Amino acid sequence: MPSREITELLHAWTHGDDEALAALTPLVHAELRSRARALMRAERPGHTLQPTGLVNECFLRLVNARDVDWQSRTHFFALSARLMRRILVDFARAHKYGKRGGGAIAVTLDQEANDVHSPEPSRDLVALDDALEALASIDERKSQVVEMRFFGGLSNDEIAAMLGVSAKTVTRDWQLARVWLWRELTRDDGTGGTPR
Repeated sequence: MPSREITELLHAWTHGDDEALAALTPLVHAELRSRARALMRAERPGHTLQPTGLVNECFLRLVNARDVDWQSRTHFFALSARLMRRILVDFARAHKYGKRGGGAIAVTLDQEANDVHSPEPSRDLVALDDALEALASIDERKSQVVEMRFFGGLSNDEIAAMLGVSAKTVTRDWQLARVWLWRELTRDDGTGGTPR
């Protein structure tokens, strides 16, 4: 994906160039849709929210966020990750899914991949969101690393650039955050397992 072109279009759009948004849309749509598909893969069968709907809702919110001072392509996808997380969590809460299951999106924090999938141990998205909020109150950066990697599909290098830290720091934050989140998500179920 042409990172520099996306960054230039984001800057132009921020400064009022509506044609920049039209040029930007096809450049980012495929990546947003790919991320949405990955997030929705673990969704229960028959779910009414589809990847296209998630992307459209995310894009609507991004379009309405004209006051954002876009720094880069990475900044765009980091904010997109946060919006997708909010949309999915809001959707789950609106449909009254239980805090620990009840049909909400099953997720795991896979060390090797950014994709969302359902092997053991899985937890629902609302519980993950609650745990991320708790982590953010203790260590905001680790929470941001999880959000950008898990929801946004950003690489460690991209996250490092966004947060102004080294890729090694991001790797360490990811590992520590996974352990902390695992403990939070398994606290009530008595599994006492360790993350993969």
